[in-house]
Amino acid sequence: MAKAAGETPLMQQHNAIKAKYPDAILLFRVGDFYETFGQDAIVTSAVLGITLTKRNNGNAASSELAGFPHHALDTYLHKLVKAGYRVAICDQLEDPKAAKGIVKRGVTELVTPGVATSDKMLEHNSNNFLAALHITDRNFGIAFLDISTGEFFIAEGDKEYTDKLLQSLQPAEVIFQRNKTKLFKEYFGSSFFTYTLDEWVFADVYAQESLLKHFGTHSLKGFGVEDLDAGVIASGAILHYLKDTEHPNLQHVTSLQRINKDDHLWMDRFTIRNLELIGDNSLLKTINQTVSPMGARLLKRWLLMPLNDLMRINERLDAVEFLIKETDLRNKICQHIKQAGDVERLASKVPLKKINPREVLQVARGLQQTEAIKALCLASNNEYLKRLGDSLN
Repeated sequence: MAKAAGETPLMQQHNAIKAKYPDAILLFRVGDFYETFGQDAIVTSAVLGITLTKRNNGNAASSELAGFPHHALDTYLHKLVKAGYRVAICDQLEDPKAAKGIVKRGVTELVTPGVATSDKMLEHNSNNFLAALHITDRNFGIAFLDISTGEFFIAEGDKEYTDKLLQSLQPAEVIFQRNKTKLFKEYFGSSFFTYTLDEWVFADVYAQESLLKHFGTHSLKGFGVEDLDAGVIASGAILHYLKDTEHPNLQHVTSLQRINKDDHLWMDRFTIRNLELIGDNSLLKTINQTVSPMGARLLKRWLLMPLNDLMRINERLDAVEFLIKETDLRNKICQHIKQAGDVERLASKVPLKKINPREVLQVARGLQQTEAIKALCLASNNEYLKRLGDSLN
């Protein structure tokens, strides 16, 4: 990258890093502030409502500047992301006092709508899925991963089925092949926040290697997804994207769950809207009596992906009837769930290295409550609850 005449070393460093992330707002750490320059500053000032100034960068031209204190990152970051911007956080990688010359800096995290971990960027009662779509001439492979909970789903099917999956799971961001942009908009509209990747990312061998390395297995047969060729490629693309956005710590993503088309009743966007299933004054809002964010997220998914299998439907209904009759057991389980908090998302913060001391204590309390819930379920006289209890580990 050519250096502008008279450009300061700081701006040379900024511009070199910015060149690697041209489509993201670069929050550049300078001392106790995160600064933005040029067009980034104009956008940041407008979105955050902070002052836009100009500074001389060592040459005749001046550059727009907008910034905020580093300790206010959580206050401002979510506003930029919710406005639909990708944000690259560039930190100082060494102690300024010990640095010889200019302080070494580098991007430590790239935050996008589908790769959000901060509580302020997440809806407590909804998943925040990142979706990857692999479009082929035969079918569509699709994967969904919520980095805040570790849930990872895979599916494969035709255009109509893929559209219904997108409407049901409502991803915050969708990634797909760059050369399929026109096709994606034609098939699925322009309501999703999207990002495109190079074609080589969607290679079968690369996807297989990425997944096997992540899960530490020799094959994908244990997950029951080995026949979903396009879906596996989409799943691999998600792992690539997370690595590319500086999110390599994914130890909490421990399984890949297959979504079978025949297991659920699938609804298109018009059906979901006309039945008023979600949103204000909706069925979900009316029936949601869950006592934890985890339960609220699961209820929403169950509502948008109702079961097809009569036996499984009756199992759920029998469990509901059982808990209605067993008031004491129901109250005990509810109390433990309340005290557990959102242990699903809190536990996911551990490998992501985003957890604070107060949250560590809450995770410990949550795990204790989980043990109590497990014991109550296993001791019950309902087979469905016993299986649920057995799955808690």
